[in-house]
Amino acid sequence: MKTSPTFTLLEADDWRDYELLDSGDGQKLERFGKYIFSRPESQAMWSRALPASEWNNAHAMFQPSGEESGGHWDFKKKVDEKWMMTYGDLKFWAMTTPGRHLGVFPEVASHWDFMADAVRKAGHQPNILNLFGYTGLASLAAAAAGAQVTHVDASKKSVSWARENQELSGLKEKPIRWVVEDAIKYVQREEKRGVKYDGIILDPPKFGRGPKGEIWEVYKSLPNLLDMCRACLSDSPLFVIVTVYAVRASAIHVAQAVDEMMKKFKGDVDSGELVTREKSANRLLSQAVYARWSAK
Repeated sequence: MKTSPTFTLLEADDWRDYELLDSGDGQKLERFGKYIFSRPESQAMWSRALPASEWNNAHAMFQPSGEESGGHWDFKKKVDEKWMMTYGDLKFWAMTTPGRHLGVFPEVASHWDFMADAVRKAGHQPNILNLFGYTGLASLAAAAAGAQVTHVDASKKSVSWARENQELSGLKEKPIRWVVEDAIKYVQREEKRGVKYDGIILDPPKFGRGPKGEIWEVYKSLPNLLDMCRACLSDSPLFVIVTVYAVRASAIHVAQAVDEMMKKFKGDVDSGELVTREKSANRLLSQAVYARWSAK
């Protein structure tokens, strides 16, 4: 590498409908809209700042099982099946799921702002690919800013949820193509077709299965996927964003993989951690590592 990537602690600090209220003792206490939830957080290796009464006031606590991301919600108070949340002009549905998640990863909002700014400054309608797109919030942020978006996720349920979020946000007429497919197989086909993208967003899981049983393991699968994505980039790409959760990887390792991917293009790599600041004790909780390349 000719230059070292910069290292940044990225905070998504424009939220109104989300707060990290407290953390500690392997748990985090969060507000999603009008509800408060307690969820496991292995990296919260400190003591809780708020008294037990505040934690006991949560609407529900997630009780993990021995399986990866498995478990169940222990409801202490009534929670709607789904409820609306907002971020800026985006509107979306939140709900409890068997996998401890609620339909939004709030710390990723800093990426939404970054890509929306890049799209607005592009001077044309860029073509954006969102892989592992989940409930579609990154896709909606890019489309609202003026991009044409292809959203890919292996989960039919997640894509249906994303389409509901599109309608809720009033973005039904925006050019978003929704695809239920394994990410690697989809990019392979796009490469053969010669389809080019001006920006690519990758938010891969640690482990997953495609709709036809395809196996995804981030350490083995991501380098191959990055190579294929490079072949699908336009001559003047705007950005590539990679966010990695739940792995023992340094941000510098992800940054070096992205730097290698983008070495023929003129741009810079920023890497670091997506962090959330507690309301209770002003501590930072690291949620994921990331690397993003942007054009000079």
